[in-house]
Amino acid sequence: VETDENIEESIDELEELANTAGAVTLDKLIQKREKIHPSTYLGKGKIEELKNRIEELGATGIICDDELSPAQMRNLEKMLECKVMDRTMLILDIFAQRAKSKEGKIQVELAQLRYQLSRLAGSGAALSRLGGGIGTRGPGEKKLETDRRHIRSRIGQLKAELVEIETHRELIRSRRKKAGTPLIAIVGYTNAGKSTLLNTLSRADVLAENKLFATLDPTTRSLILPGGSEVLITDTVGFIRKLPHHLIKAFRSTLEEAQYADILLHVVDGTSQSIEVHMKTVYETLEKLNALGKPILTLYNKMDIGVSNHLPVDKKAEKTFKVSAKTSEGLNEVLSEIENILKANRKILKALIPYSDTGMLQLIRGQGEKILEEYREDGIYIEANVNEEVYRKLEKYMIK
Repeated sequence: VETDENIEESIDELEELANTAGAVTLDKLIQKREKIHPSTYLGKGKIEELKNRIEELGATGIICDDELSPAQMRNLEKMLECKVMDRTMLILDIFAQRAKSKEGKIQVELAQLRYQLSRLAGSGAALSRLGGGIGTRGPGEKKLETDRRHIRSRIGQLKAELVEIETHRELIRSRRKKAGTPLIAIVGYTNAGKSTLLNTLSRADVLAENKLFATLDPTTRSLILPGGSEVLITDTVGFIRKLPHHLIKAFRSTLEEAQYADILLHVVDGTSQSIEVHMKTVYETLEKLNALGKPILTLYNKMDIGVSNHLPVDKKAEKTFKVSAKTSEGLNEVLSEIENILKANRKILKALIPYSDTGMLQLIRGQGEKILEEYREDGIYIEANVNEEVYRKLEKYMIK
């Protein structure tokens, strides 16, 4: 029930989501209206048409390309006499299938419970229960209120567990910052090739499938750049249009890696017909996460199967590249540009490190770019490009 020019693409994407969840799409139906019907989502005539199609095809349910209100869902189920789902339910179902880590599972359950809580509706007096025994007489509490209480209690437990995980993640971040290791975050629309890129760059073993949300749990790997310096590279959950706010909220801790990154690699499916919509969705999500305002390199991916000739100009990116994450084509240029960006934020260090403190060299070898290394009588003379953190730590060894 959209009126914009991307309606067909959005419906096709919904079909792909349904396939990913394990459903078979039998037919698609579009109604163009001034606005969504507040109580039935579709108009009365369209509902009749849809009911006839359901009977003809023997369909067992319908999926709507928007988030339905509880009333819309109930009314549609009553009128169509079949299961009714919305886009959010579908995405949550896929998330539930994909979550592997403890954190991923907690986040999925949390999002599902928040979704259920907003949709709990009572069925009148039939759901009320009487208390029993002395001191408990009276009308008691309705089942609806009990369900709400149980859900809120479980949400509280899950939030507490997430806080523990986030505290641990924060500790890892602070250690990483102390060590001065730069972080590169891979972001992009779902199925753009982020996991394949991570696998190719870092030889990681991350599931990479031609499916939406193939990977849900982020993976961080170490990567040695051509100049010898080390960086950490992490992927994030794929973005998608119409991703409800509470889903972004549930996965915020996972997506925050983009917020703390030094450089963002924005992976775009260069073969998609909806490139501009996908890029707009990614930037809108990054803005919600306060993750903009840092160098962005846009990678038009899937060059091995033919990138579109009409690639949009990305004004938010420092540079754009045509690459193939699968065949490694164009990735050397990307790594060189990452080095250039990191080098621009570094200082030249000239230091003489005593043989008693040679452990300090690991800082330079890991986080900097070595230019010269000489073994002398009184220590090791080194020239290197290093970040502010390493520069401060080695200041006492510097040769003025």
